[in-house]
Amino acid sequence: MDDISLYRYFLKDSIRKNIDFRSSDQHRGVPVPPAQEPADPSLPRIDLPDIRSFSKAVPEMDLKAAIAGRKSRRRFSGAPLTLEELAFLLWATQGRREPARPTPHFRTVPSAGARHSFETYLYIQQVETLAMGLYRYLPLSHQLVVQATLKAGSRKELSDAVFGQHFVADSSVVFVWTTVAYRMEWRYLQAAHRVILLDAGHVCQNLYLACEAIGAGTCAIAAYDQEAMDALLQVDGEEQFTVYLAPVGRVKSSASGDRG
Repeated sequence: MDDISLYRYFLKDSIRKNIDFRSSDQHRGVPVPPAQEPADPSLPRIDLPDIRSFSKAVPEMDLKAAIAGRKSRRRFSGAPLTLEELAFLLWATQGRREPARPTPHFRTVPSAGARHSFETYLYIQQVETLAMGLYRYLPLSHQLVVQATLKAGSRKELSDAVFGQHFVADSSVVFVWTTVAYRMEWRYLQAAHRVILLDAGHVCQNLYLACEAIGAGTCAIAAYDQEAMDALLQVDGEEQFTVYLAPVGRVKSSASGDRG
């Protein structure tokens, strides 16, 4: 099988016919992997505004208008987002649909087998009340954990990690999604990886629509330096690695060049 045929095969679900799912860790009784990577207890945590506050911070918007207005936006004004707006974007992309229920699997986005293999990292540059830094979202408790402060030269490092797409570093916050692949492999074995990428599309489309609701913009980024981005996030690149990212910011009023 040549390379093109191999990658086309990956896009198909034919592999399912050749997998003995009785050999999966789920079927063999291996404990389910955690739904969220543990956070270092020594790192600071920040409680986010809960969903009851969104009705004040996020204006009502017709779904049809949000879908019709959706586009990739690459020119940002530099004005900050509010903490409530960031909390809304995080809830819309990975938050728990029913926070009062104990299960971690009912989220605002669909996921194959409700496995939710993603972790959300944030390069925060312009969000009110938050210092510039690298953060991770903890969806089960609706909190941010402060992973690291941003050092001098971090904007250039970020631009370099996306092959010089400078608008990424001009945003207020960059959403970076990693996958902990075993969460999906535990159930689906070799069929896991195709659906991980399908799930990434669900997450990012919710971000697009949520951005429209708060008057912000985003642009999905799939071209990045894998090793450089994983290093910036301080993930191992094997068990956990970057799969997608999207900068978010206030949109310049004359944002010519936006498309897609």
